Amino acid sequence: MNRQTVSLFPLKSVLFPGTVLHLKVFEARYLDLASQCLREKTPFGVVCLAAGKESGRGSVRFESHGVLAHIDTVDAEGANLLKLRCLGIERFTLVGKPAQLDNGLWSSEIELLMPDDGVSPAPELFGTVRALQQVIASLIEKGNSPFAEPYRLDDAGWVANRWCEILPIPLAAKQKLMTLPDPQARLRLVHEYLKGKGVVQ
Repeated sequence: MNRQTVSLFPLKSVLFPGTVLHLKVFEARYLDLASQCLREKTPFGVVCLAAGKESGRGSVRFESHGVLAHIDTVDAEGANLLKLRCLGIERFTLVGKPAQLDNGLWSSEIELLMPDDGVSPAPELFGTVRALQQVIASLIEKGNSPFAEPYRLDDAGWVANRWCEILPIPLAAKQKLMTLPDPQARLRLVHEYLKGKGVVQ
């Protein structure tokens, strides 16, 4: 179904499909969210906070697009603390205005967006692909592998998304890149940014 109602987890960050998201959950409302998602095997929606605080009530504003997240693993640290490893899956747009429930959780109807077409990076963007391959190799050598396998270096959308999650660019820029429907265009913008920084030729 393209439309569904999901619980929302607002963050001061932008989630991309394929991104590994680590969360420490201790608030009662988010413990309830995690419990429900695990019990019903359903995802929740991650949206970037455009204004307000994550812990606030009422005076918050969300970006209009977000990404569904699936809980991959759970580690309980005490009675009221869960460490969640989640994976971004599908992009969505909010339908209507999110509502805050009595327990403090936000909920909204969403409409799923089309996933990226599985297209290979254009030849002129290969430098950006090779640079990401080098970043991955360097991180693995240091014992840190932040990306979920398999590594799809032949997929323009996957390469663009991995760069977008690690580049030190403003949240507003990340949000715009995440919502771009054309993965090749997203990768091209990343390529131009890296060229401007002297990372690629």
